[in-house]
Amino acid sequence: MIPVTAVENQTIAVLGLGRSGRATAAALREGGATVIAWDDSAETRAQAETEGWTLADLTRDKAWEQRIDALITSPGIPHLYPAPHPAIAQALARGVPVDNDIGLFFRSFATQGWESFDTPPRVICVTGSNGKSTTTALIHHILDAAGRPTQMGGNIGTGVLSLEPPADGEVVVLELSSYQTDLARALTPDVAVFTNLSPDHMDRHGGMGGYFAAKRRLFAEGGPDRCVIGVDEPEGRYLANQMGQGPLDDRVIRVSVEGKLDGFGWSVTARKGFLAEWRKGRQVASIDLRGVTGLPGAHNHQNACAAYAACRAVGLGPREIEAAFASFAGLPHRSQTIAEIGGVRWVNDSKATNVDAAEKALLAFDNIRWIAGGLGKEGGIAALTPQFGRVTKAYLIGHSARDFALQLGATPHEVVETMEAAVARAHAEAQPGDTVLLAPACASFDQYPNFEKRGEHFAALVAALPR
Repeated sequence: MIPVTAVENQTIAVLGLGRSGRATAAALREGGATVIAWDDSAETRAQAETEGWTLADLTRDKAWEQRIDALITSPGIPHLYPAPHPAIAQALARGVPVDNDIGLFFRSFATQGWESFDTPPRVICVTGSNGKSTTTALIHHILDAAGRPTQMGGNIGTGVLSLEPPADGEVVVLELSSYQTDLARALTPDVAVFTNLSPDHMDRHGGMGGYFAAKRRLFAEGGPDRCVIGVDEPEGRYLANQMGQGPLDDRVIRVSVEGKLDGFGWSVTARKGFLAEWRKGRQVASIDLRGVTGLPGAHNHQNACAAYAACRAVGLGPREIEAAFASFAGLPHRSQTIAEIGGVRWVNDSKATNVDAAEKALLAFDNIRWIAGGLGKEGGIAALTPQFGRVTKAYLIGHSARDFALQLGATPHEVVETMEAAVARAHAEAQPGDTVLLAPACASFDQYPNFEKRGEHFAALVAALPR
């Protein structure tokens, strides 16, 4: 645990008692604060009471009759758009500072004990729309494989205040969502990574501009020593321009999978499966990504470039990073190769819950036997029509199976309804060189509680197939 500093004898309110909220409350209490808490769920409140937490309904005036020095809110709770949560509205009306666990982490991370360290710990933060989790996990994996002390947390894995106080020379790698960067009152990463930007969470940010502004705070207000920025969208190019003092400023490392970046001080690109690092107009390293099974497709090659650049920024060598790429297994449910049976590759991309993610998965493979369907979204899979030529046959499951069948047209397909039937049919029909790809382009809630359970069921069925 990282105790929160400068809160002794203060009364701090915590809104939301999920994983991050409970960790925040514990870290505040460890730092000497008196904690009062609230959650909208009666079940969660009952559990919190059994754990000894003091509850007060922060949505009502009565709770605010006592002195409250700050309100710490969990990331999923709206603080501005579409409307502030009633408890946050109370704090805003009374001028009580509102923060989150990320802000508390950055103000509490460094301690006097660092004076005895040979190398101060550093923090790498990863944000963006797509690829954050894979990039974060890949950076952590590379550091670990290279023998560097490292921890990973934030929006992936461990809550930031549940991390251990850092050791000498340690690198902490955090995935940060726009919900987290938007509100944090302190942001001081040593290296900040921006993967890409596409529309998401529009209701929480009041539109695309607000969404980008939330991401931009990590850079413009965080003041990192080095910025790794994907520049394949206008927002990335704008951000890189803002953070640098000219094209040769190597404090900004530009990343692209769409073309060579000429005339810049430091860049990392990937084209036709080859990663290249460029410094002041000279190529200094190259890595063949085509055989890295944990990083299939152009979208994962972008993640590889961002992770490579971040690791170079903290002093790792190209060969160390290349060796770690080869041992990276990928994240569960994200273009994860789970088996190869009789020359047929089986890939679990249950996280592909929308057409954008499914398109990236389809572009990563050839000769695809596609398992798709579930609780479909507006427009179905019509936007994927340009990729239907990559599909040998589709096996359609769940609520949207028949709607998807109509949109597939002449593309070979079969409505099979269930995952069991889809896996069985694909196994019976697949030929060596085929890839059986679970990329549903749908939410899971018609048949599964979440995409993880869907992916786990798929993996279990594949594991039971005869070899």
